[in-house]
Amino acid sequence: MRYKYSIGLILIAFIFQASFFRVDARTIDYKSAEFKAVASQFSCTCGCGQDHFECDPNTCSLTKEFKKDLVGMMNKGWDKDKIRDYYINIYGEEILTAPEKSGFSLTAWILPFVVLGFAAASLFFVIKKWVRKKEGDEPVLEAETNKDEVEGEILSSMIDEERKKYL
Repeated sequence: MRYKYSIGLILIAFIFQASFFRVDARTIDYKSAEFKAVASQFSCTCGCGQDHFECDPNTCSLTKEFKKDLVGMMNKGWDKDKIRDYYINIYGEEILTAPEKSGFSLTAWILPFVVLGFAAASLFFVIKKWVRKKEGDEPVLEAETNKDEVEGEILSSMIDEERKKYL
């Protein structure tokens, strides 16, 4: 009987052993991959043109406070999308390093490719027109060449006549 109680106590202790050990929640710091993913999506407002992860905290006081806020939010359990929405509500879409892929911002993703395609098509048709024009000009060039030959012969005969007069 005593043997059964000891086995029972060992089993109960084994089952509830997780409650005996304290597990600390993971804290986010400035070097973690999660922090980089969140901070890289926001551009710095100091005018350096970099995102908040890359902006140098030694020269920019704005990024120090921003990074501190981001770490605080992430340690509270906020996810990337919630933090993104929070800052978009405060600053608008100007804070983002890349425009969102929805609504009017979608034009920022599509328009460069449309313009590039239009420019390529225009260049193709202009070159094609130049080639056709050049092909059409070739017979005229042959006629001009014949004219030039005749004029050259006339000119050389006139020069020969003038030489004969003086020699």
